[in-house]
Amino acid sequence: MAEAERIESLKERHASLERNLEVERTRPMPDSSVIAEIKRMKLAIKDEMSNLRP
Repeated sequence: MAEAERIESLKERHASLERNLEVERTRPMPDSSVIAEIKRMKLAIKDEMSNLRP
């Protein structure tokens, strides 16, 4: 997979996680462990994108 394709894939995954995070936050009783896990995954994706960019 080319670097640009990988970055685009990561951006899509990050956006998907953001939507999941918003859904969890708007639930009547949000699960803080789920929110923390989604945030951890988002950060890992951001880190990977940073490492791919020159």
